[in-house]
Amino acid sequence: MSDYTPYSLSYILLRRTLAMLVGILALPVMAFRADRARFYSYLHRVWAKTSNQPVWLAQTEITGQYFY
Repeated sequence: MSDYTPYSLSYILLRRTLAMLVGILALPVMAFRADRARFYSYLHRVWAKTSNQPVWLAQTEITGQYFY
């Protein structure tokens, strides 16, 4: 499972800053669009990504710890 390399703290902070900036700038436009949930879901995936491992796989591994 260690095939994935974690991102550096500065890279994570840069990704999160850009995700927030894009989300805030897009808010006036996305407020009137029907697909805003998909857009903000994508931004959440950008926010949550801390390695080159897919976000869904990382979240599945964390959730699995609660059941086993």
